[in-house]
Amino acid sequence: MDNFSDLLALSPPGWGGNLLMGLLHTVQIAAGAYGLGLLIGLMGALGKIHGGPVLRWGLEIYTTVIRAVPELVLILLLYYAGTDLLNALRESLGLERVDINGLWAGIYVIGLVQGAYSTEVFRGAFQAVPHGQVEAARAMGLRPLTVLRRITLPIMLPYALPGLSNLWLITTKDTALLAVVGFSELALETKQAAGATREYFMFYMVAGGLYLALTLVSSLGFGLLERRLRRGQPTQM
Repeated sequence: MDNFSDLLALSPPGWGGNLLMGLLHTVQIAAGAYGLGLLIGLMGALGKIHGGPVLRWGLEIYTTVIRAVPELVLILLLYYAGTDLLNALRESLGLERVDINGLWAGIYVIGLVQGAYSTEVFRGAFQAVPHGQVEAARAMGLRPLTVLRRITLPIMLPYALPGLSNLWLITTKDTALLAVVGFSELALETKQAAGATREYFMFYMVAGGLYLALTLVSSLGFGLLERRLRRGQPTQM
């Protein structure tokens, strides 16, 4: 390993391939966790707005606890406690213990965390929808699901998108916390490469550049999506 090219070569003995594979795992976990978080958030927001007292109380506890506890603690708790609970349940049913796939475990853990934040983003966006438009749709005889699909969601999404964009960027960075449970995403691959070569500064700079590139591409994509969703709406001064 005489120079920069040798250290980052995409084939052995270089570490470039490892970093790119770690970046791929980062994107896979972030995309899966973000999708799960959106689903939980959408259902949670609707539950908080339209649900009964027990459901609203339960969702309030969920969002409060998740947002209050540091994410690293939540990841350790959900990862290890969730694995133990699953295996305890399997043993009680007479089944063998299983080792949970790291990819799916990461998606499940970060998705639950992001779901709490998505719930509040969606709740605020739903409440920004003019009530008169919803009432007009109901007066025309539209069914509740049709009102949600044709009226509420299209109006709500532009309000939610800035917050959802931030949550995506937070999700990509939260994947680095999975290094503490041994999943080989970009942060762990960078740590291993730097430790093996003693080129700490260079490898962490490369990892930072990869995270920055992912952020720039994501920001561009969300910007294009926001402009598309806001077509026909008055421009804010």
